[in-house]
Amino acid sequence: MTGLKETLKSELTTSMRAKNELTTATLRMILSAITNEEVSGKESRVLTDQEVMSVLSKEGKKRKESATAYDAANRPELADRERAELEIISKYLPEELSETELNNIILQAVETVNSAGQSGPSAMGAVMKLVTPQVVGRADGSAVASAVRAALTS
Repeated sequence: MTGLKETLKSELTTSMRAKNELTTATLRMILSAITNEEVSGKESRVLTDQEVMSVLSKEGKKRKESATAYDAANRPELADRERAELEIISKYLPEELSETELNNIILQAVETVNSAGQSGPSAMGAVMKLVTPQVVGRADGSAVASAVRAALTS
């Protein structure tokens, strides 16, 4: 088992002993999502910390989208619950990248791809392949994609 998954299990035990219902429910949901990811596909496997981080990032994104949808539907109590879950998930994610840090990572990837002979918008896939592992859980995917697109068109 990975270190991050072990930490989550330990935190679950602690929150259960403290009778913290929200944290317990959120950690169970996270561990369930991790297990689902591990058994998806042809063979079951143990996720690496980076893959667990990716699952956490996806779950966090779901909470953000749900909170926005509940706000639009005038359901503030449900939106508040989603934000509280997001706050718990965020404790296990690395700190968000600043715009400058993200742009530096993208520029390095663009230079690497350009030196390999690819350039312009057609190099989007190659740049994203280099950038994604460096920013997983630390930046929103759509923001990364739009920044890469802007860097390639300039």
